[in-house]
Amino acid sequence: MNDLPLAGITVVSLEQAVAAPYATRQLADLGARVIKVERPDGGDFARGYDETVHGQSSYFVWLNRSKESITLDLKSADGLEVLGELIGSADVFVQNLGPGATERMGFGTDALTDAHPELVVCEISGYGSDGPWRTRKAYDLLVQAEAGLLSLTGSPEEVAKAGVSVADIAAGSFAYSGILAALFARATTGRGRAVRVSLFEALTEWMGSPAYYAAYGGSSPRRTGARHATIAPYGPFIAGDGGTVLLAVQNEREWGRLCTDVLGRPDLIDDPRFARNPDRVAHRGELEKIIADIVERYDADELAEQLETASIANARMSTMDQLWEHPVLAERERWREVPAPGGAIRALLPPADLAGVEPRMAAVPALGEHSDAILAELGRSRTEIDRLRSDGIV
Repeated sequence: MNDLPLAGITVVSLEQAVAAPYATRQLADLGARVIKVERPDGGDFARGYDETVHGQSSYFVWLNRSKESITLDLKSADGLEVLGELIGSADVFVQNLGPGATERMGFGTDALTDAHPELVVCEISGYGSDGPWRTRKAYDLLVQAEAGLLSLTGSPEEVAKAGVSVADIAAGSFAYSGILAALFARATTGRGRAVRVSLFEALTEWMGSPAYYAAYGGSSPRRTGARHATIAPYGPFIAGDGGTVLLAVQNEREWGRLCTDVLGRPDLIDDPRFARNPDRVAHRGELEKIIADIVERYDADELAEQLETASIANARMSTMDQLWEHPVLAERERWREVPAPGGAIRALLPPADLAGVEPRMAAVPALGEHSDAILAELGRSRTEIDRLRSDGIV
């Protein structure tokens, strides 16, 4: 394997659930050594979310490949001592524990940056490390609500959450890029930087377009199900065989091709109800009724082919089974096999391809799998490791 960009970087992470594990897994993909610190009594609680992947959690195997797991009782002096030694030898420390937890341990961000000027410290919080909501708990669905996403997602009759943990994923992505930026700054200045990311502000950043639309347009975009709130036609249509095809018109050229090449209705191009996108949005119901009646003449495959020939963006609605076998992923060889507790699993390559670099795709760790080896690296004798284990510290 070619040298990985982050080879030689050690990350210690007090992480749980999604946001921090997503950030550190991406660091591990690029070659960083990620030491995941877990509780002896069950570890990262995401391990227990489900048992669908050879007895392991689907969340955990997705987020934790290529990491090492050490268990530590951080309510004990011995456990805190080991954590301090790990952090002292690390390049990056990441944590997303509850509000104030690391400060109570003596490992708050300010204390660590003072004690270790070269250390990059990343803390992921719910609503920020200061401010009026700094002590409030934050879970993904709750943040989706506070950031306004729920007000936009669903049908006019009912709100719906996003189907994946978008607030956590957004925060983990910003934490990852922030850590990379801090490591680059350290390479040029010799000093680490603190990186602070909140789930709320990460998702609020993603809400930029509808926020601007509401602030300057005078009204919030409406909930439109799988349709685009401010572009039409853009959404699902049912073909004659019952299959669902989504189409998206982004400009007037595409609108013209849709009318002439697919719908066979060139008269619609200059119809004042549909001449510009704002007109089409204002008369969405009438427009979609016209389109729906015409596309019933096609089966789903024929409709998709007609749209593709006309250079109109389109998609079929994949199930998870269909995604797993999607021809784009298969033909581009995006899958790898990695070991995991209970049996090998398929894992998707990271989406950012770096020329000449094959990402590391190593095993998902069992709870505490690397405890003894890591403690030995820190200079603990076999006798001392056995004592720590018998005392329930590891």
